[in-house]
Amino acid sequence: MKPIVVGTLESSDCMITLKPHDTLEIEIDSPVAAVFGAQIRAAIKAALKKEHLTNVHVLCQDKGALDYAIEARVRAAAARFKEVRDAS
Repeated sequence: MKPIVVGTLESSDCMITLKPHDTLEIEIDSPVAAVFGAQIRAAIKAALKKEHLTNVHVLCQDKGALDYAIEARVRAAAARFKEVRDAS
């Protein structure tokens, strides 16, 4: 299964990449990770929980996105991920 990519690398946005994994793994690439990394991780986990998705690797390339944008990107990626997974 090819990775699912949603979002952009524009300012105030983020790019979310999802791919299958044995467990939940979250990787954050952000210039503000030292300050907001825990908040970004929490937003990702909350979105994944709403989508009932647990066994994925998430790469979040953040460019200053707010929580609601991160959640929207993760939920969009999760929907595409499940669609592709279930079609296989």
